[in-house]
Amino acid sequence: MVGSGAARVRPRHTGAMSSRVVVVGSLNQDLVVTLDRMPDAGETVFGTALERHAGGKGLNQAVAAARMGVPVTMVGSISADSAGDFLARVLDAEGIDASHVARVDGFSGTAVIEVDSTGANRIIVIPGANAKVDAAQVRAALEQIPEIAAILAQGEVPADAVHAAMAFGHERGIRTVLNPSPVQVYPADLWPLVDIAVPNEHEIALITGHDAETSADATAAARALAERGVGTVIVTRGSRGSVWSTLTTSGSAGAFTVRAVDTVAAGDAFCGALTASLAEGNSLTEALRWGSAAGALAATKAGAVPSLPTRDEVEELVNIDA
Repeated sequence: MVGSGAARVRPRHTGAMSSRVVVVGSLNQDLVVTLDRMPDAGETVFGTALERHAGGKGLNQAVAAARMGVPVTMVGSISADSAGDFLARVLDAEGIDASHVARVDGFSGTAVIEVDSTGANRIIVIPGANAKVDAAQVRAALEQIPEIAAILAQGEVPADAVHAAMAFGHERGIRTVLNPSPVQVYPADLWPLVDIAVPNEHEIALITGHDAETSADATAAARALAERGVGTVIVTRGSRGSVWSTLTTSGSAGAFTVRAVDTVAAGDAFCGALTASLAEGNSLTEALRWGSAAGALAATKAGAVPSLPTRDEVEELVNIDA
């Protein structure tokens, strides 16, 4: 259940109303290896399958938001290689505006993902073209996109690009959402630009130095990040739901019970659906339910993009559990 306190969500922009979400982030080809158990250091084990999927936290979250029925624009970079062509086709198939996805030299971002029989995963990301996303590209793109309701970014592109995205939104009164994953060295002046930060329990511990094992600890860690200037900090905790905190209040949201198959994109589904719901003008309480439902459903299917649920699927789960 969500706590009774009202989280501080900064006012939306006062221009023409729109539900458009702009995602600034990474696009990867995911090479997914399934295996019975993870190998120990120096050990060789057999895998059971190898598949290629579209992924990258940016693309995953863009697709998650688009499948909620809101208009989505992607800002990022891919290369002029077969992986880049593959990712461009995915954007087109999902109806995502890719006019601000640049083609650059080199190779497209790639992630090697191991998934064991319990659904647990380990991920190695090779940034490739994602490392070439910079502040100038981000700001130039955002200047050209009209009527933005929310800007969503993650940590798989350089910190200056993330900072530019959050700064643009802050300057224009556009809601800013940051999923600081994977954790990198973020400048102190980034946090006051962020309306909503969505780290998981491991990431919030790395960012703040506070243990986040228990719900109370995670809430305290969220409060510590709010003290750096973030409006609302939401800490996702997998099957244990999520907790959130502002400077003045805190609460929690329960998880939906599902049989997990592959948790690779569950966090991305949460962020995309949460942001889409907020972009439509819903309360944080409602947006948390949508994010939680989307994350749970994503864990029931293999792969990243293939696992992301549709709006109808999320509505059905939310209504069943109501």
